[in-house]
Amino acid sequence: MSTLLTINVTNRTAATQNFYFFQQPSLYTGGSMVYSNSLYCHTLGNYDSTGSVLTFQANLQYYAAIQQTNTQPQVGQSSGFASAFRAIDLAPASGTANDCTTASVDPLGLSPPTVGQNVQEGAFRIITPAYQEPPMYNIGSAVQTNGSVVLSNFVVASPANTTDCQPILRYYVQTGSYTPGTVINFTQSSVNAAMCDFTGGHSSINVTLNPNGTWTVQIIH
Repeated sequence: MSTLLTINVTNRTAATQNFYFFQQPSLYTGGSMVYSNSLYCHTLGNYDSTGSVLTFQANLQYYAAIQQTNTQPQVGQSSGFASAFRAIDLAPASGTANDCTTASVDPLGLSPPTVGQNVQEGAFRIITPAYQEPPMYNIGSAVQTNGSVVLSNFVVASPANTTDCQPILRYYVQTGSYTPGTVINFTQSSVNAAMCDFTGGHSSINVTLNPNGTWTVQIIH
């Protein structure tokens, strides 16, 4: 049975708020520009008035992703359209894992994962084929959240290239409205956001937006 990472949000401010959720960008080989998407967005009223709590859940299973696009990523715009996802393992410190997938563009897809050679520990690998641009393709890490798989963070792919992606289990909650799959500016969005760090192995965190606009983050043991 898969593990779900859960964030429960309570709004203690007087006004109804929009909240969006996003993940800390993965570490990618090659130094390419890394982009982030919103994962989930929802409205939440004042707790004293509504008694409502907003729950965000992300599957701990890692996913490799490829997505077709025709333009460079732009904040506030959808990162792309047609997408393919594969559940994939991360390279262990010793031994082997199915940590490598090969992309195809016609048709768009990712192969069943196999054992990669010298994949960085804690990462998975996506091999891209040769192709003519345009169109363009984004590749990276996806998250299954609240019932759907969403591209979480990515780089613009290069033809005939190998990319290693090391996901980070830190998620953020911020006020505002970004449709899932929409590009955000991670640096700006993470300022004064609630950071939920799941790297310690726990699976539930409670987040409260306080009346003065500050956040309280509580790990549930």
